[in-house]
Amino acid sequence: MSPDSAMAFIDIFEPVAQALAAGAPVVALESTIITHGMPWPDNSRMAENVERIIAEEGAAPATIAVVDGRIKIGLSPAEREALAKSQGAMKLSRADLGFAVAERRTGGTTVAATMIAARMAGIQVFATGGIGGVHKGAELSFDISADLDELARTPVIVVSAGAKAILDIEKTLEVLETRGVPVVAYGSDVMPAFWSRRSPYPAPLRLDEAAAIAGFFRTRRALGLDSGMLIANPVPEADEIPAERMAGTIAAAQAAATKAGVSGKAVTPFLLKTILELTDGESLKTNIALVENNARLAARIARALAGR
Repeated sequence: MSPDSAMAFIDIFEPVAQALAAGAPVVALESTIITHGMPWPDNSRMAENVERIIAEEGAAPATIAVVDGRIKIGLSPAEREALAKSQGAMKLSRADLGFAVAERRTGGTTVAATMIAARMAGIQVFATGGIGGVHKGAELSFDISADLDELARTPVIVVSAGAKAILDIEKTLEVLETRGVPVVAYGSDVMPAFWSRRSPYPAPLRLDEAAAIAGFFRTRRALGLDSGMLIANPVPEADEIPAERMAGTIAAAQAAATKAGVSGKAVTPFLLKTILELTDGESLKTNIALVENNARLAARIARALAGR
């Protein structure tokens, strides 16, 4: 939970507050996928549909963002739509979350910032598309997402389709192992690769039921093992783009980023936009499908944690 001092900067959307007070299941959702991950109006439709799916699964959706310096735990439909249309929103991680609050800025929360805010509010389950990780060439650029350190320090279950396929998945898994973060593939012996169901890398752990994931999380907390957990949930087979097809597209996008001199936080949005163009929109359709799939699983885990 957050210190009392943090609550002065937080607004909890009333339906979310009611669910938390009742011990009902709640699922956090990030907002950089809205501000930086998809174009309007696709981002707006995606966000609305994901919240609807979570509600249909019996949990309360809580999209997290910073709006005019306020940490929002859950957005009203009007706030969500305004965020989807916003221009110049910051991309917020641990390093600049406090800056956005202090300077009364608006920003989308990354995996790391969403985990921090979720923990402040007492939310234990979070659904996203894919986590950040070790970028290819990180041995020279040192470009490693803060998401990995956040998973090591903040006890929230993160349901994703694995690390984004634009990353070095093998090195990302190595860093997570070093940080002591459990990586659990849901119903699979191999790690998914975001748009694709399979990567070349074995899954460190496997569980096949939402209740088992909830039980594993409870046991870790009881043992005093307070890191987060990463659940890697393969995109539905009907919606995937096979890894063999994506490999060339990703390589072309990375070459374009290098040529353009893109670096830091701008890399991932640039690559996703370029891949969207190179696949004639197919990557966006798969991205939406995997987010919706992760939301369903996250809601079921949250229900299991709540004993429902």
